[in-house]
Amino acid sequence: MRAHLAAMLFVLLALCGRALAHDTGTDPAVVVNQYIQHFVVEPDGSYTLTVDNARTIAQQRAVQSHSQYYITYNKTLDEVLSVQAYTQKPDGSRIAVEPSQVRDQQESASADAPMFQDTRVKVVVFPQVAQGDQLVVRYVVHRHTPLFPGQFEDLSAAEFYLNEQFELIYDMPASMPVYADAVGFVPLPAEDPPGRKRYRWRYVPGENARIETSSVSYFDYGKRLSVSTFRDYAAFAQAFRELAAGTADADDSITTLAHQLTAGLADPRAKALALSEWVRHNIRYVGVYVGPGGVVPHPASTVLRNRYGDCKDHAVLLQALLAAAGIDSTPALINSANAYRLPRTPTLGIFNHMINYVPGLDLYLDSTAESVSAGYLPASDLGKPVLLVHSGMLASTPSRQPQSNRTATWFDVLADGGSRFKISKTTSGAIAEPYRQAVRDTRQADRDQFVQRMLQGLGQKGSGVFDPGITDGNADEYSMSFSGKSDSFINLPGPVGLSTSFSFWGGLGEKLFEMAQEKERRQDFVCPPVQAEDELGYSFPKSLRVVAVPKDLTINDRNFTYRAAYIRKGNTVLIKRSLRFAHEGLVCAAAEYKRMQPLLDRMMRDLRSQVVVAGT
Repeated sequence: MRAHLAAMLFVLLALCGRALAHDTGTDPAVVVNQYIQHFVVEPDGSYTLTVDNARTIAQQRAVQSHSQYYITYNKTLDEVLSVQAYTQKPDGSRIAVEPSQVRDQQESASADAPMFQDTRVKVVVFPQVAQGDQLVVRYVVHRHTPLFPGQFEDLSAAEFYLNEQFELIYDMPASMPVYADAVGFVPLPAEDPPGRKRYRWRYVPGENARIETSSVSYFDYGKRLSVSTFRDYAAFAQAFRELAAGTADADDSITTLAHQLTAGLADPRAKALALSEWVRHNIRYVGVYVGPGGVVPHPASTVLRNRYGDCKDHAVLLQALLAAAGIDSTPALINSANAYRLPRTPTLGIFNHMINYVPGLDLYLDSTAESVSAGYLPASDLGKPVLLVHSGMLASTPSRQPQSNRTATWFDVLADGGSRFKISKTTSGAIAEPYRQAVRDTRQADRDQFVQRMLQGLGQKGSGVFDPGITDGNADEYSMSFSGKSDSFINLPGPVGLSTSFSFWGGLGEKLFEMAQEKERRQDFVCPPVQAEDELGYSFPKSLRVVAVPKDLTINDRNFTYRAAYIRKGNTVLIKRSLRFAHEGLVCAAAEYKRMQPLLDRMMRDLRSQVVVAGT
């Protein structure tokens, strides 16, 4: 069971934006007095899991969020044998959790899809919780049907609280080899039951570094324990192949559809993209994780008939369509979050997503990415290790793909201090479809408010119109524009300082700000490539004169190319900026940030510069 892992990940994400004393990520609001997770695994891969958890509510702010405990299970694979829980008051008195206070509910991710309704959650609601109370729960879950027959795997990490006792116990048949990748966990001596081998690890307590903005997954560098009976990733892939055997077989409906969608296309790549686009647009994605939701995809014909599925269902249908069109492909397991390293020991805790790979075209396809055109990958898939299920080989997705972002803004400043403006934005490559999709999915009533909301963000009033451009299709370029009038753009007669940067919806300024958020870094971080251009122009009336403009700036570095040019012609000023950032991979080392930071500071200072004007 991975209820503890899901809860831990939720805590890690919640702490991302909150820096506590001494820049620590350890939250003092809760103290974990005891966490003991004990698996008893059988030769067929089934197991009984017993969890003992006791935690103290140390601060009032934790009462609301920690008065419930969540146990995730699969009703097809698991049986929850018992749940015992109580609230213990500081005076030693106990208030038991009654059976009616243990509520069983369907996981929200599967609520609207019958084929996924086997994923359940038991919610333990503790009574009369107050600061200083200890919340104690003990539950037992029996997995009678293993995900992988004859195999077992688990991935664990401690929550970012004060952990007084955190132990992981794996009671295994002596005939089952166990492989482990332990960081921040130490092995403990354990007495072996007859015919069995018991493994014990204890978490090494200590302060946790605050999770920095854009840092890689905690599992890439933090304390974790991966345990598995799979000797390597090839064996892990073989288990997937055996479970999914036959699910990608194409029936007549799939074959007919594949031929219809590829009719008139001779190029295999064009065929593959057409099939992936159809799945992206026509098969509704229902999000169920690979692990808790099971690892066996539904038959491709079932997915086509229902017109929905999770990632593995998308992958198996696309594989069947590709095969019907004469194109060989393989499912590929990947992490869809921010994990960029694989533990030495294979585990589903890292692989939580499935996409497709076409070896003959060296092409990765993710048909669950609703807003990303086929031929491109969502940012979450880039630069990641993948396990190719058919071959059992490890590979990696590309870390770069063509994309660019250009914003052009022009203000005609009027004699009364108002202005007429036009803003146009053009995106190309991988990011064209996400922008187009966002606009396409926005209601007309909300589109009508775009200009007003933009002006409000600048502290101004006015009116204007939004031109959405061509939102149909999936062309490699997309343009939109705003135009209108601001009633009080500048305060005359001045002197007035006007910004030289107008960053709109993912423009150059926003990208630099994202990169420069941390003062210093101790963790590796995600540093995607950037190609952006911003152009900002001012035209002033004769009643104003341009007093000063900033100096041009050029920065050339092995990763950065930044140029800012300030062009003054009479009573007009044009500011042209361009930014290129490229790195060998998608992850930058913390040490690299130290070298980048002075450059980022110079660029940020340039973005904060001003054009000064005054009345004549």
